[in-house]
Amino acid sequence: MKTQFFKKTFLFLFLGFLFSLESFSTDGNKLLKEMDRNLNPESYETYRKIINEEPDGSKKEFVLWTVKKGVDKIIGLFISPASEKGRTTLRLGENMWLYIPNVGKPVRITSLQSVTGGIFNNSDILSLDYSTEYNVIQIDESGSETLLFLKAKNKTVAYDKLKIWMDKKKKLPLKIECLTEKEMLIKTIYFKNIKDFGNGIIRPSVIETDSPLYKNYKSIIIFAKIKPKISSDEFFTLNYISRIEELRK
Repeated sequence: MKTQFFKKTFLFLFLGFLFSLESFSTDGNKLLKEMDRNLNPESYETYRKIINEEPDGSKKEFVLWTVKKGVDKIIGLFISPASEKGRTTLRLGENMWLYIPNVGKPVRITSLQSVTGGIFNNSDILSLDYSTEYNVIQIDESGSETLLFLKAKNKTVAYDKLKIWMDKKKKLPLKIECLTEKEMLIKTIYFKNIKDFGNGIIRPSVIETDSPLYKNYKSIIIFAKIKPKISSDEFFTLNYISRIEELRK
């Protein structure tokens, strides 16, 4: 009788534990999706300046026009400098390409490469919603901040783990640490200068990153405009990549 009682008690507690884990995961991922929507509309267009700063004080700047649709389509067109004008990047889920006008044919690129040569890699520049690539595995509350621990959904994602410090009230990221599976810090991303872009979009207008792997280097993204935009699926294809300037007109 006692053995049967203990077995039933253990089963009850175990099922309760599993239920609490499922509930926690649902709540954490719901919070992450809310943060995603506060950062960007699901489909949008934006103008961004990317600045790479080197230890000697020199800088290299790029201006990109970017359009995203849904959870897995994003395309970016280089506006300047003149040497880069017309280059186009395309991301469809885990796959990425770079089109160079004088080459005339898109070539595959990887998430860990960088088309601008700075600390921001292609996954950062052609970023999808965090909830598309990661699951929340833990939440810590502290004062005005919420700390989210994220784990990549698969091995193709640029970072195995993320730690996101989020403003509890605004539900916007303040800082993100990008980590390997063994918790080695790859880079830290800082979100600054909250700005009202209109259309209900109030979000950081500046994103900075540094890395212990690149001492005294820094990369910055400055958002000039961002607004909702619905585009045809046709624009996010390899057949259209050389004509993306037509979408901007």
